[in-house]
Amino acid sequence: MSASPATSQSLPVRTARLGVYAAYAAQGLGYATVVTALPQLKARYTIDDDTVSLITLTVVIGAAVGSMVADRVAVRLGSRAAVVLGLALQATALLAVAAPVPLPVFWALFGVYGVGLGCVDASAAMQGVIVQRRIGLAVMASFFAANTAASIVGALVMSAGAGTSLGASLGLAVAGVGAAAVAVAGRRVLDPVRERAVEAGGARPPLPLRGLFVVGMVVFAAFTADSTVSTWSTVHLADGVGASATVAPLGYAVYAGFTLLTRLTSDLVVRRYGRAHLAVVTVAVAIAGLILAGLVLTEWAALAGFALAGLGVGALVPLAYAAAGDLDPRRSDEIVARVNLFTYPGSLIGAVLPGLIASGSGMGASFLLAAVLLLPALGAVRHFRARGEARVA
Repeated sequence: MSASPATSQSLPVRTARLGVYAAYAAQGLGYATVVTALPQLKARYTIDDDTVSLITLTVVIGAAVGSMVADRVAVRLGSRAAVVLGLALQATALLAVAAPVPLPVFWALFGVYGVGLGCVDASAAMQGVIVQRRIGLAVMASFFAANTAASIVGALVMSAGAGTSLGASLGLAVAGVGAAAVAVAGRRVLDPVRERAVEAGGARPPLPLRGLFVVGMVVFAAFTADSTVSTWSTVHLADGVGASATVAPLGYAVYAGFTLLTRLTSDLVVRRYGRAHLAVVTVAVAIAGLILAGLVLTEWAALAGFALAGLGVGALVPLAYAAAGDLDPRRSDEIVARVNLFTYPGSLIGAVLPGLIASGSGMGASFLLAAVLLLPALGAVRHFRARGEARVA
């Protein structure tokens, strides 16, 4: 006879929910600060674009390692410990790189930041799954909304300080202090539950590898689309469509805005219509938006396409993590950590491959490729169905 994951009786669910919001917000604030500080950091160290790309790759590799660290820590100590560890690593790295340290140290600290980033990516989602299970209602998208909103705040803070010589340092320091504050508070505001999934005879139940891979590939496709739009929408509008310098940045602004909008509202849609039904709609909307942006080379078509992509991808990501946690509630922490690994190749491909494709066929082909990668997600809908949810026709 199998045992279900232990439930937390000591921490009120409202407190645990606020703790997850705080973890996602700290994550979003830190990441937005890092990516928007890169131009100033590049000037500080007088490094070229190739070196910046290698440093970014270090963060991605570190994040993959961090996701595996979160898996091991969560199994032994619970996902709360993994969140605290990840935020502590981020705080250490962000506060350190705020100062003009030597380039090799700076590079190494970005690797440390990447480990913390991946650790929180995975463990915050584990905490979100636990809280959603305790509440008994869809709330996962709201956690991602907190991440998106904090990212926008981080970008605005960096924009406000861009004209000063200390703008990057101050922004990184603020993000570091924020991560440290949530890490310190984590032991009081995050759920301490630790999974104890054991079958008869003392063995752990097997992981649902097929479902894990299917949901993981949906996450891969979603993050490929997200990274493609986030990285290349401005370039596409400027070079492919011929938009003005004023209009070109609006591509990412529209995408981010509609991503936030769908994350603020999709939990309500899930509660009324079910997770699988929303998954079908979001995949279809994202595909339509990417095709529109890639094929119709006008400003309004591109902006409308990016808005639709934001609506689709913004909802699909939290839906996928919630579905991963439900594949086997007895081992949800481990499943979420493994599914989280699919985010990093998707993000890397979306950031790098369009630049290689553009030299031959223009940036529009990259959005079409992202749409094609999302097509198989329509066949994964049955894995998104929550317990008791009606079958999708």
